[in-house]
Amino acid sequence: MHLSTIRLRNYRRLADVNIDLDREISIFVGANNSGKTSVAHAMHFFVGGARDRFSFHDISASRWSDVDAVEAGKEGASLPILSIDLWFGVEQADLHRVIDLLPNLHWQGAKVGVRIAFEPRNEDETLARFRERHERAQEAVADLERPEGEEPYIAPPRSLREFLEEEIQKEYEFKYFVLDETQFDDDLEPNEGYEPQELLRDQGRTGKDIVNSLVKVDFLHAQRHLSDSEGGSRSEELSRHLSRYYQRNLERHGDDYNAIRALAESETLLNQHLEKVFSDTLGRLARLGYPGLTNPRLMIKSALNPATVMNSQDGAHVHYALNDEGLTLPDKYNGLGFKNLIYMVVELLDLNAQWLGTEEKRPPLHLVFVEEPEAHMHAQLQQVFISKVMEILAAEDDTPDGFHTQLALSTHSPHILYERGFQPIRYFRREGSGVEQASKVLNLSEFYRTTGSPSCDFLERYLKLTHCDLFFADAAVLVEGNVERLVMPLMISKAAPGLRSCYLSVLEIGGAYAHKFRTLIEFLGITTLVVTDLDSVSGRANKDGVDADEDEDAAGSTCLPETPDAVTSNQMLAQWLPGRNKIDELLAMEAAGKTIPADISGLGAIRVTYPSTVDMTFNDEQLQRAGRTLEVAFAFDNLDWTQEAANADLRLRVHKPQNLEHLAKRLHEKVHNSGYKKTDFALALLAKDPEAWNVPRYIAEGLQWLEAVLGVSVDDDGQQEGEGA
Repeated sequence: MHLSTIRLRNYRRLADVNIDLDREISIFVGANNSGKTSVAHAMHFFVGGARDRFSFHDISASRWSDVDAVEAGKEGASLPILSIDLWFGVEQADLHRVIDLLPNLHWQGAKVGVRIAFEPRNEDETLARFRERHERAQEAVADLERPEGEEPYIAPPRSLREFLEEEIQKEYEFKYFVLDETQFDDDLEPNEGYEPQELLRDQGRTGKDIVNSLVKVDFLHAQRHLSDSEGGSRSEELSRHLSRYYQRNLERHGDDYNAIRALAESETLLNQHLEKVFSDTLGRLARLGYPGLTNPRLMIKSALNPATVMNSQDGAHVHYALNDEGLTLPDKYNGLGFKNLIYMVVELLDLNAQWLGTEEKRPPLHLVFVEEPEAHMHAQLQQVFISKVMEILAAEDDTPDGFHTQLALSTHSPHILYERGFQPIRYFRREGSGVEQASKVLNLSEFYRTTGSPSCDFLERYLKLTHCDLFFADAAVLVEGNVERLVMPLMISKAAPGLRSCYLSVLEIGGAYAHKFRTLIEFLGITTLVVTDLDSVSGRANKDGVDADEDEDAAGSTCLPETPDAVTSNQMLAQWLPGRNKIDELLAMEAAGKTIPADISGLGAIRVTYPSTVDMTFNDEQLQRAGRTLEVAFAFDNLDWTQEAANADLRLRVHKPQNLEHLAKRLHEKVHNSGYKKTDFALALLAKDPEAWNVPRYIAEGLQWLEAVLGVSVDDDGQQEGEGA
């Protein structure tokens, strides 16, 4: 049995979300404040039935107005109901465990569901109690003196909302309902008019008892307060955690007469005892096999104080073996990252052992939320943790048949995504703003099912070879090549400084492959700017829909953009946006034709920008031309500056041009010569004074569009404008 789907309503940002869980590991990703950790908090709140953990502000902000509507007596208004639907994947062998959740005797489905609702006990009585309390409070302050002209003082509770902020734990209660899978569609949306059956107390078992008999929920926080400092209430050493693990789950010295004898006889015997006790645990830790660590082997050594051994952090300590001759160092001499890795594994083993150690009525499912496992750990350790964690927890013979552990990780680490791939990813996308802010959860395994395998494989391999921070970004900037990637931060500072307050994922994808990102970008709904080249060619490229990547002969030859009947070999421009292949049509395209507007929630806007026609002046001559690539476009927008002898290292200087027409042609030839090194151009540009040159117009326009869409534009005084400020 496993938990297959969670549906949350009206809890914080999660106003209405479906979260499909992977059978083993689900990875929650998304920008900050997108609701990832709230899922774990919701599970604790609903499954634990802990009203004392609830605050009025845990209700989705979009529902607060419903409280005001009830107070105002609006017809049809009702107080918000918070709920969670838990759908369990059930096999035939598990039926006896979920008998209370079967909707009828003829059930033949694959899932059973339970709804836990936190709702008003009696809405009318709540409203009456508020009004009574409000009236008493006003009567109590009616005779207070006030300065002349001052408005009368209104004593709290001033509104029903304020009353519920104090009393919601008394006014609300938990209710439990059986869900019938046949009354829901494939997306687990209920049929119109369906009312689930309430789960009433039966033979002494409440709904809470039934839910807790099926699943145990644990949470490993990101703030683990593990440090190398000595003393201080926030400092916890690894040895201390292992001692606590020993006390909870392993043999205690009071019951182990061999240990007592060892304490009396010699330190050697005690150390042998501790080695035996911890051999299984340390064996599991050894599976981490952290690459590059010279001394990964752990040892437990006694401080030889019989009164305190394994009862405090002073009793036994973790040591690191330096060689096979017994030379060791205490754990504080090892790095914080590796210590944190071991600590997390020990904590997970501790939680797992407590679950397995439940002698009576052990829940068959153990769901563990791990928040930001990357804290304190660098890239290699993050990959080690995520690749080995299930192997460590699923040691042979530990978990009896019918019992199962699931992990859910929230992370901002692209390295964890690199190790696990995309299918376990659940992407939390922020939508709306103010009181209407909410999140939507997208299932990347669904993306795999609906997208062709070659495209999915390409995207996964590409992002694994580069980076996966696309899932954590406020917006994406897809660039043509390495040159654009190198100079983009500097161009952002010059042309759109407001973007420096955003997290941008800059992906180098090339014009030939940009269109392959279309399905992923549109699925995620992430705001995207594509900066690409014009890539003009002569010949028949794309005229018949031929992909130049697949047919070299179809690509034609590189040519100046103004060449008659020139077309583009750039598949982004031809197949995605603006969906044109003739150069004259691309150069004539207005901004609207280069843009896909945002959806109704304000997300998913996409803009492509490529070199356009610019006005050039040189030696009193004027000419209109478009650059084929970034380097030529840069030269056209900085013509005088690039022709100065001091800037010859950019390799854009033309020796004694005959006229402006000749200069433009020679620039094209220089850049497209096989000996021209584009990366040298980028590095040389980075060494120049950024105030001396201009950002190419097409890039500046694109960045300023992105700045405006994200609402982070900066005014002339350097202050941010718009809602993103």
